[in-house]
Amino acid sequence: MSDTQWKAFDVAIGDDIAEVSLIGPGKGNAMGPDFWAELPVLVAELDADDAVRAIVLRGSGAHFSYGLDLAAMAGDLGAVLADGSKAKERTEFHDTIRRMQASITAVADCRTPVIAAISGWCIGGGVDLITAADVRYASSDAKFSVREVRVAMVADVGTLARLPGIIGEGHLRELALTGKDIDAARAEKIGLVNDVFATPEEALEAARATAREIADNPPLVVQGVKAVLDHSRSAAQADSLRYVAAWNAAFLPSNDLTEAVTAVFEKRKPRFSGS
Repeated sequence: MSDTQWKAFDVAIGDDIAEVSLIGPGKGNAMGPDFWAELPVLVAELDADDAVRAIVLRGSGAHFSYGLDLAAMAGDLGAVLADGSKAKERTEFHDTIRRMQASITAVADCRTPVIAAISGWCIGGGVDLITAADVRYASSDAKFSVREVRVAMVADVGTLARLPGIIGEGHLRELALTGKDIDAARAEKIGLVNDVFATPEEALEAARATAREIADNPPLVVQGVKAVLDHSRSAAQADSLRYVAAWNAAFLPSNDLTEAVTAVFEKRKPRFSGS
């Protein structure tokens, strides 16, 4: 590993295991520009490090992640939301979506297994991130939401591509079309998480224990298992990601999205008009 001072992550490596903590800097480990820029670089470094055979991914503080930091990312949305945005602005926005997708895909494509320990809120981009992990454990206080529909967006960074293979179409459609919140018990019932533990500490210890079991196995065989499991689904996921990036670049700008963003900043319920 390099001596990089990460702004969005804390990283600790020991006994063949890397523990990566989301640290924001946004409230609730919200995902701003630093997160999206640093994640693929960090994952690449860990994946290339022979001293790392498993990765534990967690949030710092009470929550895993509130998802996309709308305030910090407003600049990336601004040009495409402006009245009369044309091909240049939409192309640049398409490129932004593809870069964000690549950040999450770096986790999914990592040869080193990733185990997520989730407590508190895991919203939007947080769900995108855990769908890219190999194993997911939650504490009983964890809550999940594919929230994008409630802010007039189609989820475009990985959830719609990867969740069908984790929880199935029916459960995914219910979550993605309603934007509802579900608790840890429901998440376990539908297969979003492998197990639920009483406390965040127990969930983290379970993630560490599984990482230990994986790290004790032959590393090339572990990588081979991941490669074989990923082979049949990777093309379909990549196609889904390309399609949603093009869809959102074309159709995301709307009065409803402007209303949703405005309502977030004004801390009120949005009033959608379908325009």
